[in-house]
Amino acid sequence: MAPDITVGVRSGDTPPAMRRQLITHPPDILITTPESLFLMLTSAARETLTGVSTVIADEVHAVAATKRGAHLAVSLERLDALLDRPAQRIGLSATVRPAEEVGRFLTGGRPVRIVAPPAAKTFDLAVQVPGPDMTDLAENTSWPDVENRIVDLIDAHTATIVFTNSRRLAERLTARLNEIHAERTESDDQVARAHHGSMSKEQRAAVEDDLKSGRLKAVVATSSLELGIDMGAVDLVVQVETPPSVASGLQRVGRAGHQVGEISRGVLLPKHRTDLIGCAVSVRRMLAGQIEAITVP
Repeated sequence: MAPDITVGVRSGDTPPAMRRQLITHPPDILITTPESLFLMLTSAARETLTGVSTVIADEVHAVAATKRGAHLAVSLERLDALLDRPAQRIGLSATVRPAEEVGRFLTGGRPVRIVAPPAAKTFDLAVQVPGPDMTDLAENTSWPDVENRIVDLIDAHTATIVFTNSRRLAERLTARLNEIHAERTESDDQVARAHHGSMSKEQRAAVEDDLKSGRLKAVVATSSLELGIDMGAVDLVVQVETPPSVASGLQRVGRAGHQVGEISRGVLLPKHRTDLIGCAVSVRRMLAGQIEAITVP
């Protein structure tokens, strides 16, 4: 008979009543953030952590080179100080280099075993120039071509995530995609909704569910959908402009075909000629796995 395993979440969005419940009835598995772990260690909630045996740092590359990572490293040492024996630390990441440096970060310099078997993940990447000729296009005049091309791609696929590099662009682009869709179909139905970190947890969850269930054909997101979220049967990722980094580009395109053996399909749309160079270099490095090296502060 399968054991009854309880799961709890402690984050900045967790209401006070739920936080108290986590103290009175600690779950078998706690999902939390570096900041919330620190707060738990600095309050009465630390007593609920004395039985921890394993710590899993998912998407460890996202924090290793940042102040949040330094913050987490201190909290992990404080956690170990509460325990009869140090917790087993496990770091997970699909885009990390060099693995040895991140292993050193995760363990605080203790012995570490790196498990990195060859991966057969396949990417289908393309840089598509939205207009017939970019030589005379300034950045602000190329947008109609970009917007119409995105709607064409959304119409040709089942579920699409469109990534932008800013919240403002995500909101503006969402509005335009819905306007173009309405003009083409003479319908008031939304074809896309925005998704970014300034939205509430409930709003983001509703958008994600609409895409997963097929009620929505596209989501226009920032890095809020880049990491660790299973978005179901997404069959295309569109990246507007050059991605912030090669690792970020791989994480974003990896949202499509997010299953073992599936092909991740992505289209990068440059806004102007300089952007075209950035997109081309990013795709070349993504296909070669040449992600940026991480330096732990």
